[in-house]
Amino acid sequence: MKINLRNQVGIVKERKVGFSWTTLFFGFFPVLFRGDWKWAIIQFVAAGCTLHINDLLKNGYEPSDENSRTVLVSKGFITGSRTFTA
Repeated sequence: MKINLRNQVGIVKERKVGFSWTTLFFGFFPVLFRGDWKWAIIQFVAAGCTLHINDLLKNGYEPSDENSRTVLVSKGFITGSRTFTA
């Protein structure tokens, strides 16, 4: 499943929700290719799973549509009471 997240400036990012097979097999390279240097370094050092969606939500991104909000609620990223602005 994919979701769309938008910040206050209007930048929308599409991200996959769930387990990352590419990260399992290729480590930090997928995030490095996405240009996400911070998480590439964290994964390289920690060699763990990324919490990329949580980081985007903490940095002000929110679901940009009702489907994305529903997916985030069902996966436990946000609570059902949190609303989005279209």
